[in-house]
Amino acid sequence: EALTALVGKALGENDKPRAAHYAQNGLFYGLLLSVILTFAGMAAVPVLMHQLGAEGSYFDQAVGYTGTIVMGTVLFVMTFFTNALLNSGGDMISFRNILIVSFFLNIGLDYYFVTSGFDVTGIAYATLITEALSMFYLFYRLRRTTLLNGLRSFKLDLPLFWNITTQGIPPSANMVFMAIGVYIITYYASPYGESVVAALGIGMRIEQIALMPAVGVNMAVLSIVSQNSGARLYERAEEAVRVGLISGIYIAVIGAAALIFGGGYLMGLFSDDPRVIAEGLLYLYVEAAIIFPFVVIFIYVAVLQGIKRPQFIFYLALARQIVLPLLLLEAVSHFFHAALAVWITVGAIVVASSLLVWWYGRRELSRIQQENSAFLR
Repeated sequence: EALTALVGKALGENDKPRAAHYAQNGLFYGLLLSVILTFAGMAAVPVLMHQLGAEGSYFDQAVGYTGTIVMGTVLFVMTFFTNALLNSGGDMISFRNILIVSFFLNIGLDYYFVTSGFDVTGIAYATLITEALSMFYLFYRLRRTTLLNGLRSFKLDLPLFWNITTQGIPPSANMVFMAIGVYIITYYASPYGESVVAALGIGMRIEQIALMPAVGVNMAVLSIVSQNSGARLYERAEEAVRVGLISGIYIAVIGAAALIFGGGYLMGLFSDDPRVIAEGLLYLYVEAAIIFPFVVIFIYVAVLQGIKRPQFIFYLALARQIVLPLLLLEAVSHFFHAALAVWITVGAIVVASSLLVWWYGRRELSRIQQENSAFLR
């Protein structure tokens, strides 16, 4: 996302050579990042699985699956980076197309590997194959743009690496904090039993599907805001935010209806345990109420990245994913003895975070418009 903002701003300024320079250094940066994340992930996986209480064959399967996924980190990172570059030029279609293909291919590969005796690790193999396909296809699409022009005369730009890092730390930290946040929620849900933990895992997957359109809106807003920020057309950036929020209302209504009225059926696809389904339904009901706050967070995080003021994202993510859950869930665990209290607490944190980022994002966009008006005078 940081790369989308940097390259998008250069494209908005109609500086194609600088955009290509940013893009090519960004891809090299992604390769280096992949190596670091792979080694760090391989070291962390066994420790984290032990912390979650995995033992015996369950531990072996969990480490086998997660370790295999970690070994393919370069595929995920380069897919993200290549898609970010396509997004910077307004291409949202290529990733959509390959996601659709990957979805059906993954189903077929999952079936093949699992029935061929690869067990859970086979699912990881299927994921890596589809991710490799995505990476190569997106790179093929990228080659058809101007962002790889002059690749043979590539020049390493270490100061740009630092720029990408400073712009990328807040959104990257947001993803890291999200993973830690899931771990924290799971930790506080685990005392309520295995059924609750299973319901949480299934519910999160269903929730992610409901939020996928919101992620698309996030990327569209980021691309439009970054390009118009580069062109100093902030009125268009505001219009993109307004349209994004209106789209978010539709996403929230449709998503909430799907979770409320179809939640039982969706849970039943993953488990036939009545308690797991019942606990999962409670989780989905709470999530249905906070889809729009999630959309608000996604949109204004994109705005802050697009105008190159992402520092607030770091502190918001730290508070939303780690600090507040630790403080509030610890208190809730002493006063309430139902998993529903955990879900409601997490939902309240999301709502509060959406209000805060809405206020801050609007303020910063207004401030940068005023600075631009003063500059033009």
